[in-house]
Amino acid sequence: MSAPSSGSGNKPRALFLAAEAPYPIIGGGPNRAASVLEYLARRFSVHGIFFREPGAPDPAAAIPPGRLDRADVVELPFHSKRPLARLLRNASRLARNRSPLLDRFSGFQAQIERFLSGQRYEAAFIEHFWCAPYIQQVRPCAQRVIVDLYNIESAWHRSMASSESGALAWGHRRFARAALESERYWLPRFDRILVTSGKDAKLVREIAADAKVTVYPNALPSIVPPPRSDRPEIIFSGNLEYAPNIQAVRFFHRNVWPALQSRWPELKWKILSKNAGSIRDLVLCDPDIGITGFVEDAVAVIAQAQVAVVPLLAGSGTRIKILEAWAAGTPVVSTTLGAEGLEYRDREHLVLADDVESFTAAVSELLSLPVHRERIGAAGRRLYEEQYTWQTAWKALDGVLDDGFEKSVRGLIR
Repeated sequence: MSAPSSGSGNKPRALFLAAEAPYPIIGGGPNRAASVLEYLARRFSVHGIFFREPGAPDPAAAIPPGRLDRADVVELPFHSKRPLARLLRNASRLARNRSPLLDRFSGFQAQIERFLSGQRYEAAFIEHFWCAPYIQQVRPCAQRVIVDLYNIESAWHRSMASSESGALAWGHRRFARAALESERYWLPRFDRILVTSGKDAKLVREIAADAKVTVYPNALPSIVPPPRSDRPEIIFSGNLEYAPNIQAVRFFHRNVWPALQSRWPELKWKILSKNAGSIRDLVLCDPDIGITGFVEDAVAVIAQAQVAVVPLLAGSGTRIKILEAWAAGTPVVSTTLGAEGLEYRDREHLVLADDVESFTAAVSELLSLPVHRERIGAAGRRLYEEQYTWQTAWKALDGVLDDGFEKSVRGLIR
């Protein structure tokens, strides 16, 4: 897809460089990318550059009409997902002191330069820290360059190290140090850094003291309240190619699920994920656990459950799965880490539980008390409507872009 590089009508131009395809909106990463792209398309004529995994659909073809005036695609090389291949890749990365995803998306400078040749942009958004080094190619043609951090890579690896043991913990500690070195080098070079929460903003300021940081919260499009059901069902949603989600499901299955099954013989556990190969062994041996695969409307599926569980033990950023449950009006039981970065009150908008006994008790309480379920689910829905829609979150981007515009005007006057 391409169009004249001068932009559409009187709109200024913006660059949107994304490691993940925004559409279809499946999971937290695409949702955040789509929210930024939808915002930019309202103010700018947008040139999109997207990375594509081998065999994946064309990322530009899935984007709704009118969002882009030009799209270019960077084809990533094939990487086997077999355990031995991953082990060898990560051993190489450890030897080179390179964090995994920064390494995965590196090496395409010449191609990016070709896509940018002759272009000028009022603003450039780089999605994910994985693509931060491309500021070197973007900076000469953009008035402002903004990086959007979906999480803090060094913090993510530290979190994984604290929840693992042995060689895995050691490897994550090494990758955390490598990521921190990269963050210290690249983050100060951006005009603005977007983060998902106040906690992540604090972490960034510790890494790059003079950085200009704006909290742009994860959010969802405006969703009409879906019909609810009263099935005896709990649900977990999330990408099961993501290590913290795999860890969470296995923790819950091993430590919490047996007690719930014993007390609630009719209870079903639904796992909403399109990449569930890593936990299929759990399903094969238990007919009360089901995997949905891909669904068009995750919120509608979550609304059929009595309780959404978020037993995360590691991770960084904020969880779209909680926002989806709030939009569905489904009460949530989460670890403190799982709810990290979100604005909520415990036992009003969700229930926090950080050990096996309290998690089991919290889910059981919600299952046994319909009035309690309804109260917390309704409070979560109200919080979503007030704070976590795209339209509300976009106010943060208004501040970022309007601030830059005012500075550029002052520079011209002088």
